[in-house]
Amino acid sequence: MAEVVPIETPGLGDRSYLVHDGGAALVIDPQRDTDRVTVLAAEHGVRITHIAETHIHNDYLTGGPALAAATGAAYLVNAADPVAFDRTPVSDGDTVEVGDALRLRVLATPGHTFTHLSYVLESGDQVTGVFTGGSLLYGTTGRPDLLGPRHTGALARAQYASAHRLARLPGTTPVFPTHGFGSFCSAGPSGGQSSTIAAEMLANPVLTLTEREYLDSLLAGLDTWPTYYANMGPANLAGPSAPDLSPPREATAGEVRRRLEAGEWVVDLRDRIAFAAGFLPGSVSFPLEGSFASYLGWMVPWGAPLTLLGETPGQVAQAQRELARIWADRPVAAVSGGPPRWAGGTPLASLRLAKLGDLAAALAAPGPGPVVLDVRRRLEWAEGHIDGARHIPFSELPGRAGELPAGEVWVHCQGGYRALVAASLLAGRGRRAVAVDDDFGNAAAAGLPLQPA
Repeated sequence: MAEVVPIETPGLGDRSYLVHDGGAALVIDPQRDTDRVTVLAAEHGVRITHIAETHIHNDYLTGGPALAAATGAAYLVNAADPVAFDRTPVSDGDTVEVGDALRLRVLATPGHTFTHLSYVLESGDQVTGVFTGGSLLYGTTGRPDLLGPRHTGALARAQYASAHRLARLPGTTPVFPTHGFGSFCSAGPSGGQSSTIAAEMLANPVLTLTEREYLDSLLAGLDTWPTYYANMGPANLAGPSAPDLSPPREATAGEVRRRLEAGEWVVDLRDRIAFAAGFLPGSVSFPLEGSFASYLGWMVPWGAPLTLLGETPGQVAQAQRELARIWADRPVAAVSGGPPRWAGGTPLASLRLAKLGDLAAALAAPGPGPVVLDVRRRLEWAEGHIDGARHIPFSELPGRAGELPAGEVWVHCQGGYRALVAASLLAGRGRRAVAVDDDFGNAAAAGLPLQPA
């Protein structure tokens, strides 16, 4: 009997899977930091004999080539993918035996990419699960627009057909997607931690709407994705190496200052309250929480030199691991120990954190009001925004900050994270900035005038 063990990567909203029968093991869609996988296999007392990719990923660097080299496992990749590494090519209809008790059946399920595969897991004559990658997710599907607008329509139609092909599996079949737990590869909100084919047939729009209804709804809901995605496909086709997770070189305070003066990215990993209380001028706040790696990869040019500032070596190590999943190279340097270690006598700056009610009061006060900057994505803005606010999506701010008029800038987003990043960036450029650390859902109750959708 198969045991399916999810391997969570919550910062990217993804899951990999270790599947085993007590002896032989299969890994689905491994992330680049494969030490998590080998430790888990050892804990279960199993040997990794097979690795399978559902598709060439857009949101992270795969660990497949490195894990296959380390374990000697057969590496299953679509025969149609023009990869630059050794693999076991598979195509629609192929079957692969895993150990003595498990079998994989390969299904072509294009839509998220043209060469996307799903894998049906069978034990004896029973279907015990299906690994759907970026095809059928919990309550939605993978987005079809990551290969560019020229292909979006064709991939959206293929996604609909693929979901209906998967729906022909037994209703009791557990569904194990890779995306959909906060991933920006998801075409819409995804809910729940488990599901079956029968449950998806009752609730997933791709299986409850007509094709036309699904396409209209899907295409209307697509928004921008992290800019680093553009680099993931080529890197994954080339075959990423295993990451070097050894500690980065320790920088001196003088080196940190020189890197700031050179315009490099110096990233403060502390929580928002600690950063606001005192930070090195020019450093940018990316608190080590939530979608840290996705947001950093969205704003910072891929492969740019990064210096990490953390309170502890453990904080730096965690950030380094999360970034290795999307980043081409290691951080160039790091400093732990807090501002006394990395400031070296440089006076610290501070940043005000405020609530939406404070913004309402500032706008109502006599005299010129502050500049209100909304850094949410296009669709978030279109669903409703503060009357009179300026809109610059947060990932575009480094190149568009000069568009803002003079005066104090109050920055808000949907939940506070992007606002803090943006406000710290503006502060580093000499602007007076306030970060609104609040949920935008509280805007109306705070008395802010809103422009509805």
